[in-house]
Amino acid sequence: MQQTRKKFKSPPKRYQPRGLAVLYEDHDILVVNKVSGLLTLSSEAAQEDTAYFRLNNYVRKGVQKSKNRVYILHRLERDTSGVLIVAKNELTRDLLLKSWSKCKKKFRTVVHGILPEKEGVLTSYLAENSIHKMYSVDDYKKGKIAKTGYKVLQESTAFSMLELDLMTDRKHQARVQFADLGCPVAGDKMYGPKDKDKSIKKLAYHAESITLHHPHTQEEMIFEAKVPGFFYSLMSNKR
Repeated sequence: MQQTRKKFKSPPKRYQPRGLAVLYEDHDILVVNKVSGLLTLSSEAAQEDTAYFRLNNYVRKGVQKSKNRVYILHRLERDTSGVLIVAKNELTRDLLLKSWSKCKKKFRTVVHGILPEKEGVLTSYLAENSIHKMYSVDDYKKGKIAKTGYKVLQESTAFSMLELDLMTDRKHQARVQFADLGCPVAGDKMYGPKDKDKSIKKLAYHAESITLHHPHTQEEMIFEAKVPGFFYSLMSNKR
């Protein structure tokens, strides 16, 4: 007999973790829409101001002695917004991690310029330097393969809006690959030309949806986070 999991009613906005709008919650998983600018996990410089810290506070409901906690399944970079899923117990974490490679993850981005091919797959080998910046290499022995499927959804005179299908999970893979094409992600201060992006305050890179099977019910579930409005503002910008 198939198990059922009761969906919790999303709390009023004032009770939700700051910068993490609750999209779905049950006894086993919690799905949020993370804002750009928030770390998923801590660094030495930001031990407490992270999605992980805020979500732990949320599930503990202000009771510091509570044993409730969340378990991180995947990370979104600080400047990436969108769907973030955490487990609420160890069994769920382990089950989801076993099937994580089968989850379908769609991203949305805006890049500079017009791509000659409106749909395709970018394949490259990526390595990391001493300052943690990724770069492409010709020798497959010196890097890890990265594959990114893309489809152009909309074009303007200066920008293209794309849907991305990350076929591998390499650090900054799409950002590096589109920069290599001469079409860097808008607002990308690491891989894009800084002179073009002075007026763009955020990275135009968003985790739009994740499709998975619930680890206990096996129900297929699709979680979606609305594309930030500034993506469309960029597309209407006549540069």
